[in-house]
Amino acid sequence: MSGDKEMVKTVEFYFDFGSPASYLAWTQLPAIAAQSGAELVYRPVLLGGIHKATNNASPAAIPAKGAWMQIDLARFARRYDVQYTHNPHFPINTLMLMRAATGAQMHDEQLFLRYVSTVFRAMWEQPRNMGDLPTVHAVLEGADLDSALLLQFAEDPAVKERLKRETEAAVARGLFGAPTMFVGDEMFFGQDRLDFVKEALQ
Repeated sequence: MSGDKEMVKTVEFYFDFGSPASYLAWTQLPAIAAQSGAELVYRPVLLGGIHKATNNASPAAIPAKGAWMQIDLARFARRYDVQYTHNPHFPINTLMLMRAATGAQMHDEQLFLRYVSTVFRAMWEQPRNMGDLPTVHAVLEGADLDSALLLQFAEDPAVKERLKRETEAAVARGLFGAPTMFVGDEMFFGQDRLDFVKEALQ
């Protein structure tokens, strides 16, 4: 049986809620993985930490690139037929949100998946100020999630350490931004590389 298990391909998805391109990748990856019979492995990381460690910056830091990227993200959202709204509160500090994601993943996979969906949609569909604590509480409670529990995870030293370790490991693996996907040892950066992810899974 173990031989069969080793045959299952995985797509690793490194993401941060603060990245609109991560949101677009998230809207597509579950279906891409399902079509290939692959397992989608979520890897929450801190994009700010990755940028700092690799001396990289958000495209928004370059005004011309930031303006172009808004057009390009909207273009891809139309192609994917998904909702995308630029968040006027961008950039948002996602440290607490990513810690809560890490904590949820450590405790309960179903809770984690519901949380990821809720936060991505609040950030890039609604778009809410998810850097504001009362807003985060309202969004989570509105989705029937236990906001007190999730935000408690964010304060847990073991969770903080895990997110820090995962982010450092991501940098060691060659990450310089998000979203980044791995199929085996092959790395793909950016939601506009999903066709290559599909190919790698075939």
